[in-house]
Amino acid sequence: MGSIVALVVIVVAVIVLAKLIRIVPQGYEWTVEMFGKYTGTLTPGLHFLIPFVYNIGRKMNMMEQVLDVPSQDVITKDNAVVRVDGVVFYQVLDAAKAAYEVANLEIAALALIMTNIRTVLGSMDLDESLSQRDAINAKLLTVIDEATHPWGVKVTRIEIKDISPPRDLVDAMARQMKAEREKRANILDAEGFRQAAILKADGEKQSAILEAEGKKEAAFREAEARERLAEAEAKATTMVSEAIAGGDVNALNYFVATKYVEALVEMAKSPNQKTLLLPMESVGILGSLAGIAELTKDSLASQRVQAPQVGGPQPPRTPPLAR
Repeated sequence: MGSIVALVVIVVAVIVLAKLIRIVPQGYEWTVEMFGKYTGTLTPGLHFLIPFVYNIGRKMNMMEQVLDVPSQDVITKDNAVVRVDGVVFYQVLDAAKAAYEVANLEIAALALIMTNIRTVLGSMDLDESLSQRDAINAKLLTVIDEATHPWGVKVTRIEIKDISPPRDLVDAMARQMKAEREKRANILDAEGFRQAAILKADGEKQSAILEAEGKKEAAFREAEARERLAEAEAKATTMVSEAIAGGDVNALNYFVATKYVEALVEMAKSPNQKTLLLPMESVGILGSLAGIAELTKDSLASQRVQAPQVGGPQPPRTPPLAR
């Protein structure tokens, strides 16, 4: 009987000691209740409580936790059905609020997150929901963090993991993307042909301008040459006229022979003229050429007479005989 009493005393002592000494692990906080009422929070470390008066209420994990959001079907603004899932990172900042302000923190947070995902994606088109994930995450984080603040919870990050449209919609989007790429390719080809045509036309324009400039310069040079030739011919005609007026018949022969030779040259250049008949005497032509020679000698002799005489008087010049 004494051993049973001793055993009971030992068991009671162990229970009392266990309720007296409480060790809270790192990363956790325990709420303390006195007769079922919250009185305080135990931080990590060694604590002593009065047995049977103070009890441990909730053991709250104060580390950042990850909550998977199960996939759900969401109807977008343009009536497209997509399947969406995500992940949420949150941390309990106030153990008392997280323990007593909400019955089940994880279930409540999960329901709140899934509801807001449907709300946010339902206000967007399919293209916006696929291309603006950062905007969706930021909007969800703002709404959910504000809703969970009274629970003593801080939502640090929300990520939409996957947005999956139906298979037929994916095929239609692929065809649309292909058509858009082909359209851009055709536009680029047309733009290339347009630029090539512009460059070609500009080159032809520059070539025509340069060709016109060349023709203009050539015409100017040709007109200048004709002017020089006309001046020379006029000067020669003047000299011949003066010689004829002075009684020199050879000047007339020179003039006639020159025109005669020019006429023969033009006749020889004719493309239709294959045979040239000359019904004239060679002696006449030679006489004209002799007259040209005599006219040249007279011109040189007159130049010597006009020059200053050196070494005495010069013998008188005998006038040429007309042929």
